Amino acid sequence: MSALWIFGYGSLVWRPAFAHSERRPAFIEGWARRFWQGSTDHRGVPGAPGRVVTLVPEASEICWGMAYRVDAEAAPAVLETLDHRERGGYARCNVRVEFGDRRQKTGLIYIATPSNANYLGPAELPEIAAQVTRASGPSGSNEAYVLRLAEALRAIGADDPHVFALEELLCRR
Repeated sequence: MSALWIFGYGSLVWRPAFAHSERRPAFIEGWARRFWQGSTDHRGVPGAPGRVVTLVPEASEICWGMAYRVDAEAAPAVLETLDHRERGGYARCNVRVEFGDRRQKTGLIYIATPSNANYLGPAELPEIAAQVTRASGPSGSNEAYVLRLAEALRAIGADDPHVFALEELLCRR
Protein backbone atom coordinates (compact mmCIF):
# COMPACT_ATOMS: atom_id res chain seq x y z
CA MET A 1 0.00 0.00 0.00
CA SER A 2 1.25 3.50 -0.77
CA ALA A 3 0.86 6.70 1.23
CA LEU A 4 -2.65 8.13 1.21
CA TRP A 5 -4.57 11.28 2.03
CA ILE A 6 -7.64 11.16 4.26
CA PHE A 7 -10.08 14.07 4.19
CA GLY A 8 -11.98 14.74 7.40
CA TYR A 9 -15.08 16.94 7.45
CA GLY A 10 -16.64 16.01 10.82
CA SER A 11 -14.88 14.98 14.02
CA LEU A 12 -11.79 14.11 11.99
CA VAL A 13 -11.25 17.85 11.55
CA TRP A 14 -10.26 18.22 15.19
CA ARG A 15 -9.78 14.65 16.46
CA PRO A 16 -8.18 12.36 13.92
CA ALA A 17 -6.84 9.89 16.55
CA PHE A 18 -4.63 8.15 13.99
CA ALA A 19 -1.00 8.40 12.94
CA HIS A 20 -0.32 10.92 10.19
CA SER A 21 2.76 12.66 8.84
CA GLU A 22 1.07 15.83 7.61
CA ARG A 23 -2.11 17.76 8.43
CA ARG A 24 -3.43 20.55 6.18
CA PRO A 25 -6.67 22.48 5.70
CA ALA A 26 -8.23 21.40 2.42
CA PHE A 27 -11.52 21.35 0.56
CA ILE A 28 -13.54 19.21 -1.79
CA GLU A 29 -15.83 20.56 -4.49
CA GLY A 30 -19.34 19.38 -5.26
CA TRP A 31 -20.21 18.29 -1.70
CA ALA A 32 -22.19 19.86 1.15
CA ARG A 33 -21.87 18.88 4.82
CA ARG A 34 -25.21 18.04 6.46
CA PHE A 35 -26.33 16.70 9.86
CA TRP A 36 -28.31 13.91 8.24
CA GLN A 37 -26.57 10.83 9.66
CA GLY A 38 -27.70 9.14 12.87
CA SER A 39 -25.11 8.18 15.44
CA THR A 40 -25.96 5.31 17.76
CA ASP A 41 -22.36 4.44 18.63
CA HIS A 42 -20.64 7.79 19.29
CA ARG A 43 -22.98 10.78 19.84
CA GLY A 44 -26.16 8.88 20.59
CA VAL A 45 -27.39 5.41 21.47
CA PRO A 46 -29.80 2.93 19.88
CA GLY A 47 -33.30 4.32 20.25
CA ALA A 48 -31.96 7.86 20.80
CA PRO A 49 -29.51 8.60 18.00
CA GLY A 50 -27.51 11.77 17.73
CA ARG A 51 -27.03 13.62 14.46
CA VAL A 52 -23.59 13.80 12.88
CA VAL A 53 -22.44 15.01 9.50
CA THR A 54 -22.27 13.29 6.17
CA LEU A 55 -21.75 14.69 2.71
CA VAL A 56 -24.39 15.14 0.05
CA PRO A 57 -23.67 15.90 -3.61
CA GLU A 58 -24.21 19.59 -4.35
CA ALA A 59 -22.59 20.82 -7.56
CA SER A 60 -22.00 24.43 -6.48
CA GLU A 61 -20.75 23.72 -2.95
CA ILE A 62 -17.27 23.60 -1.43
CA CYS A 63 -16.70 21.66 1.79
CA TRP A 64 -13.67 22.63 3.87
CA GLY A 65 -12.06 20.23 6.28
CA MET A 66 -8.70 18.76 7.22
CA ALA A 67 -6.55 16.49 5.08
CA TYR A 68 -4.12 14.04 6.64
CA ARG A 69 -1.23 12.35 4.88
CA VAL A 70 -0.77 8.80 6.12
CA ASP A 71 2.53 7.12 5.30
CA ALA A 72 2.44 3.77 3.51
CA GLU A 73 3.61 1.73 6.49
CA ALA A 74 0.89 3.20 8.74
CA ALA A 75 -1.93 3.06 6.16
CA PRO A 76 -3.27 -0.48 6.83
CA ALA A 77 -3.58 0.14 10.59
CA VAL A 78 -5.09 3.59 10.08
CA LEU A 79 -7.70 2.25 7.66
CA GLU A 80 -8.58 -0.53 10.10
CA THR A 81 -9.03 2.05 12.87
CA LEU A 82 -11.14 4.34 10.67
CA ASP A 83 -13.27 1.49 9.34
CA HIS A 84 -14.12 0.63 12.95
CA ARG A 85 -14.70 4.28 13.94
CA GLU A 86 -16.98 4.91 10.95
CA ARG A 87 -18.78 1.55 11.12
CA GLY A 88 -22.14 3.17 11.88
CA GLY A 89 -23.10 3.57 8.24
CA TYR A 90 -20.14 5.15 6.47
CA ALA A 91 -18.47 3.83 3.33
CA ARG A 92 -15.09 4.75 1.88
CA CYS A 93 -14.95 6.82 -1.30
CA ASN A 94 -12.20 8.50 -3.25
CA VAL A 95 -12.40 12.19 -4.00
CA ARG A 96 -10.21 14.98 -5.31
CA VAL A 97 -8.85 16.96 -2.35
CA GLU A 98 -7.62 20.50 -2.99
CA PHE A 99 -5.36 22.59 -0.81
CA GLY A 100 -5.32 26.37 -0.51
CA ASP A 101 -2.48 26.56 -3.03
CA ARG A 102 -4.73 24.72 -5.54
CA ARG A 103 -2.53 21.62 -5.34
CA GLN A 104 -4.67 18.50 -5.67
CA LYS A 105 -4.42 14.97 -4.37
CA THR A 106 -6.68 11.95 -4.48
CA GLY A 107 -8.05 11.44 -1.01
CA LEU A 108 -10.22 9.05 0.91
CA ILE A 109 -13.45 10.13 2.60
CA TYR A 110 -16.14 8.30 4.52
CA ILE A 111 -19.70 9.09 3.42
CA ALA A 112 -22.99 7.94 4.88
CA THR A 113 -25.57 7.44 2.16
CA PRO A 114 -29.36 7.09 2.41
CA SER A 115 -28.99 3.33 2.01
CA ASN A 116 -27.52 2.79 5.49
CA ALA A 117 -29.68 1.90 8.48
CA ASN A 118 -28.60 4.93 10.54
CA TYR A 119 -29.34 7.53 7.88
CA LEU A 120 -31.86 10.09 9.18
CA GLY A 121 -32.02 12.37 6.18
CA PRO A 122 -33.04 15.99 5.85
CA ALA A 123 -34.88 17.86 8.57
CA GLU A 124 -35.50 21.48 9.48
CA LEU A 125 -32.70 22.97 11.56
CA PRO A 126 -34.88 23.49 14.68
CA GLU A 127 -35.75 19.77 14.57
CA ILE A 128 -32.08 18.85 14.18
CA ALA A 129 -31.17 21.18 17.08
CA ALA A 130 -33.79 19.58 19.33
CA GLN A 131 -32.47 16.10 18.59
CA VAL A 132 -28.85 17.21 19.07
CA THR A 133 -29.70 18.77 22.43
CA ARG A 134 -31.17 15.50 23.73
CA ALA A 135 -28.52 13.12 22.37
CA SER A 136 -25.41 11.80 24.05
CA GLY A 137 -23.32 8.67 23.59
CA PRO A 138 -19.99 7.03 24.40
CA SER A 139 -18.02 9.84 22.68
CA GLY A 140 -19.90 12.59 24.54
CA SER A 141 -22.80 14.90 23.94
CA ASN A 142 -24.07 15.54 20.45
CA GLU A 143 -24.14 19.26 21.22
CA ALA A 144 -20.40 19.22 22.01
CA TYR A 145 -19.79 17.59 18.61
CA VAL A 146 -21.60 20.42 16.80
CA LEU A 147 -19.91 23.17 18.79
CA ARG A 148 -16.46 21.64 18.40
CA LEU A 149 -16.96 21.24 14.65
CA ALA A 150 -18.01 24.89 14.31
CA GLU A 151 -14.98 25.98 16.35
CA ALA A 152 -12.60 23.85 14.25
CA LEU A 153 -14.04 25.18 10.99
CA ARG A 154 -13.63 28.77 12.14
CA ALA A 155 -10.02 28.00 13.14
CA ILE A 156 -9.20 27.12 9.51
CA GLY A 157 -11.20 30.03 8.09
CA ALA A 158 -13.95 27.86 6.64
CA ASP A 159 -17.52 29.05 6.14
CA ASP A 160 -20.30 26.52 6.52
CA PRO A 161 -23.77 28.08 6.82
CA HIS A 162 -25.42 24.76 7.79
CA VAL A 163 -23.03 24.10 10.69
CA PHE A 164 -23.02 27.72 11.88
CA ALA A 165 -26.82 28.03 11.75
CA LEU A 166 -27.17 24.88 13.85
CA GLU A 167 -24.54 26.19 16.28
CA GLU A 168 -26.50 29.45 16.63
CA LEU A 169 -29.72 27.56 17.41
CA LEU A 170 -27.94 25.49 20.06
CA CYS A 171 -26.37 28.55 21.69
CA ARG A 172 -29.78 30.28 21.95
CA ARG A 173 -31.28 27.42 23.98
